[in-house]
Amino acid sequence: MNLALIHSRAVIGMDAPAVTVEVHLSLGLPAFSIVGLPETSVKEAKERVRCALINAGFDWPARRITVNLAPADLPKEGGRFDLPIAIGILAASEQCQSDKLANIELAGELALSGELRPVHGIIPMVVSSQQANRQLLLPEQNGAEAALVEANHCLVANHLLTVTAWLNDKQELANAAIESATAIGADHPDLQDVIGQQQAKRALTVAAAGRHHLLFYGPPGTGKTMLASRLPGILPAMNDQEALESATVYSISHQGFKACNWRQRPFRSPHHSSSAVALVGGGSQPKPGEISLAHRGVLFLDELPEFSRHVLDMLRQPLESGQITISRAARQLDFPAQFQLIAAMNPSPCGNWGNPNVACRSTPDEIRRYLNRLSGPLLDRFDMSLEVPALAEQGLYQQRSDGPSSSDVKQTVEQCYQLQLDRQGCANGQLQGALLHQHCQLSQENSQLLQRIIEQFGLSARAQQRVLKVARTIADLRHCEQIESSHISEAISYRAVDRLMQQLAT
Repeated sequence: MNLALIHSRAVIGMDAPAVTVEVHLSLGLPAFSIVGLPETSVKEAKERVRCALINAGFDWPARRITVNLAPADLPKEGGRFDLPIAIGILAASEQCQSDKLANIELAGELALSGELRPVHGIIPMVVSSQQANRQLLLPEQNGAEAALVEANHCLVANHLLTVTAWLNDKQELANAAIESATAIGADHPDLQDVIGQQQAKRALTVAAAGRHHLLFYGPPGTGKTMLASRLPGILPAMNDQEALESATVYSISHQGFKACNWRQRPFRSPHHSSSAVALVGGGSQPKPGEISLAHRGVLFLDELPEFSRHVLDMLRQPLESGQITISRAARQLDFPAQFQLIAAMNPSPCGNWGNPNVACRSTPDEIRRYLNRLSGPLLDRFDMSLEVPALAEQGLYQQRSDGPSSSDVKQTVEQCYQLQLDRQGCANGQLQGALLHQHCQLSQENSQLLQRIIEQFGLSARAQQRVLKVARTIADLRHCEQIESSHISEAISYRAVDRLMQQLAT
């Protein structure tokens, strides 16, 4: 047998297209060539595979070896094709049986000793191989990740010799197994650690219940970052589909997915020096950015005005659509980006404008330039904004807040969130079009009240819709079927940045 066909998969964006590894041994001077649009890391497989086969005790064929990775127009990268190439050479040179190769897909990087090393992008490979009705053979270190999707579908091995022994019916391979660490819940910081700031905690509860975007502003040291870091601990638990989507994004990224993070909502907090590619994704071989890594979780932007305005404005479209499209000359890739945006900022360059305890050192022009770093359309996409004032001196000496704990708040949030799912199939923060008008209807009196407020603050049509969504969540938290005037008043109280900008303009 001079030709062997091995099934494998590449990873392009969120997909794992099939790749057929064709290995042909022919007469002629000994040579080894790989074709089929391989990247540098794939071309280097020649040396890894050769050393691995020799060190594992196999004969290296003194033939002309040609490896074709089909389809030829699909880019191939990474070390995932090492194992398929090695098995292809062994099958073509009749050093192992090939009966099982038609129903199995292989992926794994080879060490020079023949040991198997993990690769990224496992979750989309498992899903795609299931759809193709073929088993997937992976390195043992990828087993826990693969088992999150389907444990019985995946086989794992730790060495090339183990794989060949299984192909020769001399040994059985184990199925992928879930690590015990995946059952351990996340240890999120507790909301009771935040002293005072009862209004901010209430705003955080409303934001968590309705999946609303929230902006905190206030002097340094008032607890804005502490409050934001407690949000994942009060969010509703992930369902299977949400957990799989989040895990898939991490699986295809360079960070990789850790099985112990299964069902934990991500919390991403990039530094304000982050580039546009780091935040929204991209690169020559597009990879997901922070907004996609925060999919189904929280993206926290601290010191919001310190981010580049160009970078921040790139968030506007994903905030509306829930996905980001990366376009390149060769292809177009879509990454999910359905995240909850939480941001924190100071009201002035010195941070003390409006602080009764510390004098402000910034001039009105400096404050105006500072706040103008944030575009109006971006601020318009925050459902809620709230001032977090400085605490009185005596309140700083409390060791623990007397408010509810994160577990108590989470229980309330989950009940409210489930109510929204049962009624409309999504969170209030995601209501659009007809659903928004259907579930956020106002009486004539309340409609007139809202209209007067809109005219007073000069809010846009988008801001008006966001006020309605927040009011709907407040009504749900109070178990009210209809939105009442008190709900609208509380929702309007969470438009502090609009009042701040109006004050600055005068």
